Amino acid sequence: MTSPESASNRPILVSSSTRVAAVIGDPVDHSLSPVMFNAAFTAAGLDWVYAALRVAAGSAAEAVAAMETLNLAGLSVTMPHKQGVAAAVHRLSPTAAALGAVNCVYREGRDLVGENTDGEGFVRALTTQLDFDARNKVCAVLGAGGAARAVVAALAGAGATRILVVGRTSAKAEAAARIAGGIAVAGSQELVADADLIVNATPVGMDGNTTPLDPALVSSRHHVADLIYRPEQTPLLRSASAAGANVMNGLEMLVQQGAIQFELWTGLSAPVDVMRAAAENELATG
Repeated sequence: MTSPESASNRPILVSSSTRVAAVIGDPVDHSLSPVMFNAAFTAAGLDWVYAALRVAAGSAAEAVAAMETLNLAGLSVTMPHKQGVAAAVHRLSPTAAALGAVNCVYREGRDLVGENTDGEGFVRALTTQLDFDARNKVCAVLGAGGAARAVVAALAGAGATRILVVGRTSAKAEAAARIAGGIAVAGSQELVADADLIVNATPVGMDGNTTPLDPALVSSRHHVADLIYRPEQTPLLRSASAAGANVMNGLEMLVQQGAIQFELWTGLSAPVDVMRAAAENELATG
């Protein structure tokens, strides 16, 4: 297998037989997916190429139709298209159907299948980065949007005994909690102190200055995950580290959910180390 370094730096050659995969979103210029997937395809010796395509809001159905027409090999989906794509594919996986959101489309026979790899990618990241097993643990999720819902569902599936969902409004938090049935409940921020794992699934902290949680609630007993990876250290992670907590940002989740997509598209094991190295290099130099 090609090394992570050579896979990241090798020029991409495109021919008439090259298979094409892409990410759609708006905006999409910031995406790390092209460098990550192109490195993976090179490392696996595949004649594939991956591109970022800006697709305007409201055009998800057209993008899915174009995937079929142009015979695209795979599609990653980011905001604002996750719900629109879910309504446009031929069928949904059980996970995507439960969440009502798709972040990956793959081919199965003549069908375009919608999947959501965010939650499973997050659980894998917990294992690889924090050595954290959710079984029999109490978890707290900050946020009630699509990312939070995927995390709530995945933690429930991984065996968490209780999940606290903290949202800006009680109605949204309760809706997110219902994803996990009786395991999850909506609650206030103060209850986070009793959790084993704290997850920030909001964009608060992307500015490098704000935090979604009172730092006094975090101690050395906690594992803290922030789904943000730019900046690498959010204010939440800085304060949690200072308190002695075990922390991770969102980069490993990005890598792991991408690895699942690679496997769905190609049927091959993903070169995870190559994907991680490419994403880390892009963040360091971009």
